[in-house]
Amino acid sequence: MSTAPIIQMRSVSKWFGPLQVLREIDLDIQAGERVVVCGPSGSGKSTLIRCINGLEAHDAGTITVDGTVLDEDGRHIEAIRREVGMVFQSFNLFPHLTVLENCALPQVRVRGTPRAQAQAKAMSYLERVRIPEQAGKYPSQLSGGQQQRVAIARSLCMEPKIMLFDEPTSALDPEMIKEVLDVIVDLAGSGMTMVVVTHEMGFARKVADRVVFMDAGRIVEQGPPERIFGAPQSERTQQFLSKILEH
Repeated sequence: MSTAPIIQMRSVSKWFGPLQVLREIDLDIQAGERVVVCGPSGSGKSTLIRCINGLEAHDAGTITVDGTVLDEDGRHIEAIRREVGMVFQSFNLFPHLTVLENCALPQVRVRGTPRAQAQAKAMSYLERVRIPEQAGKYPSQLSGGQQQRVAIARSLCMEPKIMLFDEPTSALDPEMIKEVLDVIVDLAGSGMTMVVVTHEMGFARKVADRVVFMDAGRIVEQGPPERIFGAPQSERTQQFLSKILEH
């Protein structure tokens, strides 16, 4: 593809005190690409995607998102966050607001969308994630899977170009995992650029254009899922997959 990547990371490093959690990361992600990042706990996966929208500041290297260089300039960070939605392990919903208000309020506050228009858009995305009937409820009245779907709808209401998912099913009971993954699979079919940190390898096989395997802060191996799962080249990737695919 001749167009510039929508996300470009060059020699990106990050430290937490003396601990280096990202080591010279080089990664290009094209618009519309669906990338799954996997690897053992502590490998730097979550830090990697948190650096993409400036939730964590990288210490060395450059990150460019949709043509904007991510640096200490607050205007650049704001511009990037307007185009990048993020869904976390924890749902981060406002407990005192209804589901509808959770989805409408960010549009009003950040985009200046009129309230009625924001609520209409919120309802359309709640329908998309298959829970419009929960609009009047509060987060505490929903299951974990439903709360995560609200969090996804809230991000989609901002109409981002890129969606980042940081282990979106890790806080869920097993029976709720599928309902959230089904929503993300549906999203993947819409052509949105997606970066998903997950241990759900079946999901990675089904949805990813590319799987990135990380260990000890480095990208060890990356490629299409059929090659990563069928014929991984790195011994470390082989070890990881042999353990995780047994379960």
